Amino acid sequence: MELLVLVWRQYRWPFISVMALSLASAALGIGLIAFINQRLIETADTSLLVLPEFLGLLLLLMAVTLGSQLALTTLGHHFVYRLRSEFIKRILDTHVERIEQLGSASLLAGLTSDVRNITIAFVRLPELVQGIILTIGSAAYLWMLSGKMLLVTAIWMAVTIWGGFVLVARVYKHMATLRETEDKLYTDFQTVLEGRKELTLNRERAEYVFNNLYIPDAQEYRHHIIRADTFHLSAVNWSNIMMLGAIGLVFWMANSLGWADTNVAATYSLTLLFLRTPLLSAVGALPTLLTAQVAFNKLNKFALAPFKAEFPRPQAFPSWQTLELRNVTFAYQDNAFSVGPINLTIKRGELLFLIGGNGSGKSTLAMLLTGLYQPQSGEILLDGKPVSGEQPEDYRKLFSAVFTDVWLFDQLLGPEGKPANPQLVEKWLAQLKMAHKLELRNGRIVNLKLSKGQKKRVALLLALAEERDIILLDEWAADQDPHFRREFYQVLLPLMQEMGKTIFAISHDDHYFIHADRLLEMRNGQLSELTGEERDAASRDAVARTA
Repeated sequence: MELLVLVWRQYRWPFISVMALSLASAALGIGLIAFINQRLIETADTSLLVLPEFLGLLLLLMAVTLGSQLALTTLGHHFVYRLRSEFIKRILDTHVERIEQLGSASLLAGLTSDVRNITIAFVRLPELVQGIILTIGSAAYLWMLSGKMLLVTAIWMAVTIWGGFVLVARVYKHMATLRETEDKLYTDFQTVLEGRKELTLNRERAEYVFNNLYIPDAQEYRHHIIRADTFHLSAVNWSNIMMLGAIGLVFWMANSLGWADTNVAATYSLTLLFLRTPLLSAVGALPTLLTAQVAFNKLNKFALAPFKAEFPRPQAFPSWQTLELRNVTFAYQDNAFSVGPINLTIKRGELLFLIGGNGSGKSTLAMLLTGLYQPQSGEILLDGKPVSGEQPEDYRKLFSAVFTDVWLFDQLLGPEGKPANPQLVEKWLAQLKMAHKLELRNGRIVNLKLSKGQKKRVALLLALAEERDIILLDEWAADQDPHFRREFYQVLLPLMQEMGKTIFAISHDDHYFIHADRLLEMRNGQLSELTGEERDAASRDAVARTA
């Protein structure tokens, strides 16, 4: 199993130590049975030392068994911690385009459901290991008592285990389907939570979402979880009944066939009773391990970036003067839309506005410009030198951005991830009219329950605190009131330029196009610059340009 192989590779020596403890626990368990057989059944030792010796063995067995199980569980939790941390780091290192293809619902399911299933498996793994080791050790001891009886008992046990595995295989099949259904349910949950306002207004749509989206997925989940539990419980009960049957078989072989005396039969039965709980626990633990393997396979199917422990320290381009996109093209995976070839040169310190209708490619161009999407052809150049594929982090260090689907972080960070310049923060809090709204504590924003427009202002503050050369603003002013929108174009943008910022703003506010150094337009994936009469016309009526 790939999951256990990975544990072996990452934690070889701790794993060997845990297995040694498990072997010691099994040996002590078999030794305790041998002690009972030799000192309490066969010879009926009346010495007063028998009881202390027996109790001592019991305590030692408990200590070693508990130690081995705790060690294995601890090892499992260390592995899960490492797996989760590596998964998060791989998400952080994966191209944005790939993350968008996967969708947040499936990734959240991986981080919660899949990792949880792997955790449960490692919690139950000690039961599986103990059951296997005790079964092998007990078989060796029973061979010493009676080889013929062991052979028959082994065949009986083989049938028991085979039947259990057949049933468990069905569990695995339904668990695999169940995991796919969970992804659908996470999407349904996201629809209900994210669309709560619209669904509250439109109860017919809410009914449709509930009856036509959620209910079929929930019923499919219910069907497969019931089937999986049915086969799991059948496997446990099958093993339970067959173990009791094995005890009856032992006494039949001893008394009817004369293969052993009553003492040997009693020891056999005692050993089988001793094995019953660990073996049943092992059978019960096996589906969790199979479910964990399904979860592990699901995590691997995400095809995220390879794990790298370090965070690269990108090198800045402090003296750049021109940024050029030369014959850059990009097409989405389904080829439904493409942009380019794009040719654009940006000079340091410029203020550029980009206009265009919905679906014209504005946001795609923004993603290409910032290095979040990789061009499929063409190249990006700084001062005439191509930015190679090995330098995306260096290139992206030029940019701060406020996207339309803004996410607010509560920590104000400056260059190199250090605390933000307090004077800069104080200045822009005042400029953004947020000094009385935000509560800052040690560089952390305490209150983030803000209106959409206020959130955009905080996002701009976060971007400016990073002190990067280029700032991308994707329809930033769309959520501002008319007064502050004018403040943004007439006061804030010039202030940013005075700070040496190069500004690339997506905007539809034609009344303020006059403030831009250059006006660009995206139309059907093609970029052009508006000058002269075209620019004047767009400044009078940008809506007409998007018709």
